[in-house]
Amino acid sequence: MFYRNGGMAKMSVYCALKVPEGCRALGLHHYRSHSVAKASPNLAFVPASPPPDAVEVEALQRFVSHSQRLLVMTGAGISTESGIPDYRSEGVGLYARTDRRPIQHAEFVRSASARQRYWARNFVGWPQFSSHQPNAAHLALRNWEKLGKLHWLVTQNVDALHTKAGSQRVMELHGCTHRVLCLGCGEQTPRSELQKRFEALNPTWRAEAHGIAPDGDVFLTEEQVHNFRVPACSRCGGILKPDVTFFGDTVSREKVDFVHKRLAESDSMLVAGSSLQVYSGYRFALAAHEKKLPIVIINIGPTRSDHFASMKLNSRCGELLPLIVPR
Repeated sequence: MFYRNGGMAKMSVYCALKVPEGCRALGLHHYRSHSVAKASPNLAFVPASPPPDAVEVEALQRFVSHSQRLLVMTGAGISTESGIPDYRSEGVGLYARTDRRPIQHAEFVRSASARQRYWARNFVGWPQFSSHQPNAAHLALRNWEKLGKLHWLVTQNVDALHTKAGSQRVMELHGCTHRVLCLGCGEQTPRSELQKRFEALNPTWRAEAHGIAPDGDVFLTEEQVHNFRVPACSRCGGILKPDVTFFGDTVSREKVDFVHKRLAESDSMLVAGSSLQVYSGYRFALAAHEKKLPIVIINIGPTRSDHFASMKLNSRCGELLPLIVPR
């Protein structure tokens, strides 16, 4: 743990919105529950870290207690305890385990074979990915919202786990894999419906996965995906794409402006489980710093904003956040 700009002294000083379309996970209303069963954390994709000590817990408690309009931004590190791997974690992230890289937006749009490969992998991985459940960190943030402590939650994740946990003041910055978007007519449909169409088009197709990757896909060989059939939009015949921001694409101006407005209304910022290496999320930490808001980061490993964070905690989100009692 470390402090910036006056340390604990600085901590003691800081004593009906329109949501852009697409901030809710289509077809996930049945997941909204305040009684999500608590399960033991899955640490297969979580880097080793020491447990938080009493000083860290006290410091974070003081920060949250003094915050009146707290904006929280979460990244992949908050979902690794639900069994979903991330890209950058040391030793256990995708980049550390394999030389595979996520699909690029331009490649998906221009190449039918790239889309076939992507959707075949996603088809195999979807049953497991869609079954992941919120962990203790998601549930803690849901409770902060219920108690009026959390002003808004901005997530870089596409797994819908905040929605499943029951959070409502959520902006899905990079979209959500539980929705499918037609690039032709713009129609949105639930990902579960597309799974049925895949099954109907590929009744005899079978493939065994060779490892799992973030964002709902698995590793398959080129031979395995060769005969996989991909449906087109049932309305216009256009290309179907998960309603997420792929690498190489940009977040919509509407979403960016929305988050900047929520940040302008906030008096502090908490980053949980993000290295902030991607600019789409880092820009908001930078904006909070320029506004001189206190910023606390909880992440195992270094982040892009460590040098201007008020406090940095190298702990598991699911271990630390539930210890905090909003006041």
